Amino acid sequence: MISFFSVLQEDEQKVMFRIPVLISIMIAGADDKFEKREISQAVSLAKNRLSNSREILNDYYKIAGDNFEEKLSDEIDSLPSKAAKRNPVIIAELEKLNNILPKLDKTFAIQFYESMKDFAKQIATSSGGFFGYLTIHPHEQKLLDLKMIRDPAKR
Repeated sequence: MISFFSVLQEDEQKVMFRIPVLISIMIAGADDKFEKREISQAVSLAKNRLSNSREILNDYYKIAGDNFEEKLSDEIDSLPSKAAKRNPVIIAELEKLNNILPKLDKTFAIQFYESMKDFAKQIATSSGGFFGYLTIHPHEQKLLDLKMIRDPAKR
């Protein structure tokens, strides 16, 4: 258990651990195609976040990154296949953070939010552009800022 999560209900903790998977699916599948490079990048990011993450998030990423590829595959299978139907479902789940993040330590909440935005951007930049990098598909760009989640730094 993550000490910061002691203030959360069990269902809220589950939401927190689903967020990287949901962001991965939303961004990688924004154009209705799950490119292998984007999925590989999401899996790699989740597994390697521990060494590259903000220290306050280390325990979170140990748990969230565990069996990430399996979690990702299971979520993809359980969600609608088309982005137009899938993304509203994901966005509704991400919006749950608007009630969860204020319950958490403010520093943790801010670092988590910034880390998720960075996570989304790294997935989006993993395909397209020069040698497959550095551009973001317009469908991904609309979702990249995670505007459905209120910035905990502004509460």
